[in-house]
Amino acid sequence: MPRNILFIMYDQLRHDYLSCAGHKTLHTPHMDRLAAMGTRFTNAYVQSPVCGASRMSFYTGRYVSSHGAAWNGFPLKVGEETMGDHLRELGVNSWLIGKTHMRVDHKGMERLGISRDGLIGTRVAQCGFDVWEREDGLNAEGPDGRYDPEPSPYNDYLKAKGYKGENPWHDHANSAEINGDIASGWLMQHADQPANIAEEDSETPWLTSRAIDFLKSDEAKLPWMAHVSFIKPHWPYIVPAPYHNMYGHNAIQPANRAEAELADMHPVYAAFHNSPVGQAFSRDEVREKVIPAYMGLIKQCDDQLGRLLDHLEATGRMEDTMLVLTSDHGDYLGDHWLGEKDLFHAPSVKVPLIIVHPEGKMGQVVDALVESIDLAPTFVEAMGGEAPNHILEGRSLLPWLHGETPKWRDHVISEYDYSATGIREKLGVSVQNARLFMVADQRYTFMHAEGGFRPMLFDRESDPNELNDLGTSHPKVIAQMYDRLHRWSRRPSQRTTRSEAEILAKGGNTGVIIGAYSPTDVTPEDMEKYRGKPLKP
Repeated sequence: MPRNILFIMYDQLRHDYLSCAGHKTLHTPHMDRLAAMGTRFTNAYVQSPVCGASRMSFYTGRYVSSHGAAWNGFPLKVGEETMGDHLRELGVNSWLIGKTHMRVDHKGMERLGISRDGLIGTRVAQCGFDVWEREDGLNAEGPDGRYDPEPSPYNDYLKAKGYKGENPWHDHANSAEINGDIASGWLMQHADQPANIAEEDSETPWLTSRAIDFLKSDEAKLPWMAHVSFIKPHWPYIVPAPYHNMYGHNAIQPANRAEAELADMHPVYAAFHNSPVGQAFSRDEVREKVIPAYMGLIKQCDDQLGRLLDHLEATGRMEDTMLVLTSDHGDYLGDHWLGEKDLFHAPSVKVPLIIVHPEGKMGQVVDALVESIDLAPTFVEAMGGEAPNHILEGRSLLPWLHGETPKWRDHVISEYDYSATGIREKLGVSVQNARLFMVADQRYTFMHAEGGFRPMLFDRESDPNELNDLGTSHPKVIAQMYDRLHRWSRRPSQRTTRSEAEILAKGGNTGVIIGAYSPTDVTPEDMEKYRGKPLKP
C-alpha cells in the first residue's frame, strides 16, 4: 500500500499531446517514463470541459449537477466533502501546491458562522486542502478590476527577484518585449516570441521548485497527498526561450476538421464556432502562431516533470508514493473549427491519465471508460480506506492498476453549464436551459442540449475524428443514449448523509408501533415498555 499520493494536474493539456499517446512530433520522455512505470488510460473523460466545474468534480468525486459549482467562479457550496476531507479521516494530510480554481461560498460560511481565520474555515475555503502554495495563475486585471481577487504568491516571487511593475505575471512571464514595448501574451500574434523572463523564473519551474520544497519539508514526513497543479499549458500561449522556437510549422499536426462540419450546423455548435475564439482558431495563421508555443509549454512541463521525478527517485519516495498525471480538460486548437474547450469532441473532453502504483502493473494501457470522479475513490482505497459510495459517485481504479479486469461502466457522462457565457445570449435560451450533456460509450458520442435543440451524435467506429454529425438519424442509438441520460439523472445524488449499509442495517426498535390493532399484531418485545399499571399521582 502506498504511503503518499502525488497528484499532478496540468491545465488544458490535450489527451493526445504526449508522445506515448501517439503525437508525431512532440517528444515527452518524462510523461512517457511515467506511462512505462504504470498504467495509461486512453479513454479518460472529464465531468465538464471547463476549468472550475471540472476541477470541483475531481476534488469532490461527484458529478457537476451534484456539487453545483457548474462554471468558473461558481462557489463550491459549504458542506461538499472533498478528497482532502476523506483522506484526512485516514490520517493522510492533503496539500495544495498550485491551482484549484475554487471559489469560496462566502454566504454559506457567513450563514454558518465559519471564519476563514480558523483551521476549519481555511480548509472549507481551500477546497479541503491545506495550502502549501495556492496560485490560480490568471493574474489578469481590466477596467472592472482583477480576475482573481486572491493575492498571487508568484507575483510576489517575481517582484522579489527584481522584476518590475505591478503585475510582472503579465509584463514578464506572459508577455514578450518588442522594440522596448510590452507585447502582451493576451494577443496571439505574439505567441512565437520568447516570454520576457528567465526560463527558470517562469511559472512551471517556479511551481516545480515549490513542490520540491514541500517534499523536503517536515510536513512530507507524515503521510500526504500533494496536489501539484500547474497552470500551463493553459493560455496565454507564450513561453520563454529556448522553448518558444523549439517547434516550427512542420511540427504542427494537420487540423482535424472538414468543410462538411460547417454545412447545416447544429445551432449550439454554430454558436461556439462563430464566437471570437472559434473564428480565430479557424484561421491557419492563428494555429501556426499558437500551436508551436503550446507544444513548447508542454515540453517545458515535461522537462520540469523530469526534475520532479528525479528528486523522488533520489530520495527514495518512488517506493512509497502513488503518482497520478492528468489534466482538467483539453484544447481544440482549431480542430472542428473551434478554439478553447467547451464542447464534447475528444480534443476538449478527453484528458491524459497516467497512474503509477508502487505495487501495480507496469507499462499497461487500458481503454476502459474512465471519469475524473474516479480518482477520489481510488485515492481513498489506495490509502486503506473504504470509499463512501453514497457520496463519491466515481469508481476506484485500483483493480485496473493491478492488472485486473473488473465489471465496469459502459458509458460516461459530462456536463456543461454555459449560462454565464455570451453563447447563451446568442442562442436566446434561458439561464435554466443553457446546459449541455454528453453520453459517450466505446463507440458513440452523444450530446443533448436543453432548450428544444436536436441532439448531436458521432459514430467513432466509422468516423473516429468525429466529423459527421448523425443527430438527425440513428433513432435507436439516440433513444439508447437518452435512456442512459435519464437513468443517470434519477440517481440519488443528494442522499449523502446516510450510506446504503446504514439504511439496510437491522435493529433500531425504538417503540414506534404503526398499524397494530391488538397485542396479537405485535411481538411481546414490542409491548415490553407499554405493559403494567399506571403509577398513581
